[in-house]
Amino acid sequence: MEVMELLKVEHLSKVYGKGENEVKALDDVSFYIQPGEFVAIIGPSGSGKSTLLHILGGVDRPTSGKVYLDGRDIYSQNEEQLAIFRRREVGLIYQFYNLIPVLDVEENIILPVLMDEREVNKERLEELLGILQLHKRRRHLPNQLSGGQQQRVSIGRALMNAPALVLADEPTGNLDSRNSQEIIELLKLSNQKYGQTLVVITHDENIALQADRIIAIEDGRIARDEVIRQ
Repeated sequence: MEVMELLKVEHLSKVYGKGENEVKALDDVSFYIQPGEFVAIIGPSGSGKSTLLHILGGVDRPTSGKVYLDGRDIYSQNEEQLAIFRRREVGLIYQFYNLIPVLDVEENIILPVLMDEREVNKERLEELLGILQLHKRRRHLPNQLSGGQQQRVSIGRALMNAPALVLADEPTGNLDSRNSQEIIELLKLSNQKYGQTLVVITHDENIALQADRIIAIEDGRIARDEVIRQ
């Protein structure tokens, strides 16, 4: 039986500006990712990594090309459908946590579910708080947490809706090496325990080498795509 790709990218290009100011952030990028894969995307600053991640996550429309998630063309949807897609199908984790400062840990984690006007899965919430070691911090505000704890909250928020695809943009960029490794272990756990497909943008070679596959991007194009482990 043929396994359908979870994510398929076809001839993706993204151009910013016009005329002399035109910048081609992505230039004819094509690849696919299987369900449950852990893929690291590496490349120098300005190579197009973050642009690619935002397009995969339904945040930024491509200039041309297609992105399919589970066989569905993401960008054939209108803005309202895209917003629902982002909440339900994709978990986004950023370098700067993006937590809501007036909400406590638990409220930040369940925010995507509440925005979707759906019932909070209490069992899943408790399980995530346990895995993320945040049970004792559930009523703390973001400014009462360390950087590592804040990043764990943002992971909890990304995983709360049980998305098929988790996208992390330099998730350890602000953390020391011990916290960085903890965060990657948590992401790998979500990948293995929940079978979630994980795409991580990173400058950190140690993190990239823990992935199943590395895609290297240079000047908006794929320079290398290699499987490290099956």
